[in-house]
Amino acid sequence: MRNHGTWPDEVTYNSLIQMCSGGDLMDQARDLLDEMQGAGFKPQCLTFSAVIACYARLGQLSDAVDVYQEMVKAGVEPNEVVYGSLINGFAEVGNVEEALKYFRVMEESGIPANQIVLTSLIKVYSKLGCFDGAKHLYKKMKNLEGGPDIIASNSMISLYADLGMISEAELVFKNLRENGQADGVSFATMMYLYKSMGMLDEAIDIAEEMKQSGLLRDCVSYNKVMACYATNGQLRECAELLHGMIGQKLLPDRGTFKILFTVLKKGGFPSEGITQLESAYLEGKPYARQAVITSIFSVVGMHALAIESCETFTKAEVALDSFAYNVAIYAYASSGEIDKALKTFMKMQDEGLEPDLVTSINLVHCYGKAGMIEGVKRIYSQLKYGEIKPNDSLVKAVVDAYKNANRHDLAELVNQDIRFGFDSQQYSDSEN
Repeated sequence: MRNHGTWPDEVTYNSLIQMCSGGDLMDQARDLLDEMQGAGFKPQCLTFSAVIACYARLGQLSDAVDVYQEMVKAGVEPNEVVYGSLINGFAEVGNVEEALKYFRVMEESGIPANQIVLTSLIKVYSKLGCFDGAKHLYKKMKNLEGGPDIIASNSMISLYADLGMISEAELVFKNLRENGQADGVSFATMMYLYKSMGMLDEAIDIAEEMKQSGLLRDCVSYNKVMACYATNGQLRECAELLHGMIGQKLLPDRGTFKILFTVLKKGGFPSEGITQLESAYLEGKPYARQAVITSIFSVVGMHALAIESCETFTKAEVALDSFAYNVAIYAYASSGEIDKALKTFMKMQDEGLEPDLVTSINLVHCYGKAGMIEGVKRIYSQLKYGEIKPNDSLVKAVVDAYKNANRHDLAELVNQDIRFGFDSQQYSDSEN
């Protein structure tokens, strides 16, 4: 445009500044704003508003205030969008004083509060737990055309939940549901309220409704429902949600894995195995996440999925750590594929990896499932004579293996050994 001798006018600058602000290109937007004013042009209210809104959205509130002051100095009257952006920006960071300051300035300017501004203030009051202020504004919103929006309603449910006000939260939630407005946040907040008040049946009902309504669309919503099921001991439902999550191409996040480790603990997975998996996960080792997922499916009895998950790393042409082999042995043994479990153990040795405590526990589990008494006896002998360091979980695995093989006599002998036999002081007082 300039190369052809046509110089930018007000429309050019206003358009470019608004577009740059909309694309979060704030350096360019600010340079153009300065250039525009330096050229003697007066930016529109919409132009100042776009820049202020972008700074507020990015959390750069001091810059937003600077532009607001420039706007006032230039004689351009701020509108409700400008004040709404500033109020919402300060609301997001919990700066209630600044948010209320601009709300007062807006009211003094004769601009009526709109839905966006009132929602922002409700968010502030909700974060601070100011019940009276939030309730007053929410009541005010009911008199506006269209009534309260979903964000304001969810903020009120959240405030009621934090204060343990069940009936009030239920009333807002009921209205949202009847109007078809309830979203994932509404359901999740009600679920949190019921769970925190010990009303697990009600929390599960909300979780089921949320699942049936197709509101599980991201990790956060899945995690909240999974956590509810885990608290209630519904471990298989957690695994089914995990499967659904993976089916939607949603990658489990840190919050998901925190819940999954809880499921493993509640499901009776060996504690040493959980510690080993947690360590591998936190260190970011290859296939650690897949190994955790395999273990979940295995521990709740979803064996087909466990094997499918397991074979993503057992068939991979990469060197595996002990934790991966241990999970594979556990998964194959739990599903009854004893040959594969033993072949995995032999492959582990071929790779030069020495069996660790978790390997021994999982092998005992495998031998017990297959009725291979001699295998159980061999590991118990190593334990008894000090070749394997004494461990409560391994002793329990031996006892369980004998019982699974219908050799209750041998299980009782182990219990007698613990009580009266080999160096019982090596074991914990609780086990004795």
